[in-house]
Amino acid sequence: MESSQAAIGLLMIILLIVGANFVMYAVARGAARGQRQQGRNSHWLSSLKDSLSKPMDTPANKSMDELRKRLEELEKKKNND
Repeated sequence: MESSQAAIGLLMIILLIVGANFVMYAVARGAARGQRQQGRNSHWLSSLKDSLSKPMDTPANKSMDELRKRLEELEKKKNND
């Protein structure tokens, strides 16, 4: 019974690795084709890169932006006086 469970677990791990490799192959091939053709494939890759590089717009970030603007206004007032 233990050997059958181990075999099922090993099979699942192998399938997971093969599936991940297939997905990475498809992404790399699509990116390479998209650069040559400048088609739709390159747009989703560049938009994914842009969305990952930008910070998330969370309420904490918005409140920090408001605070930063308020401090800039106060510094301007202080410098003008």
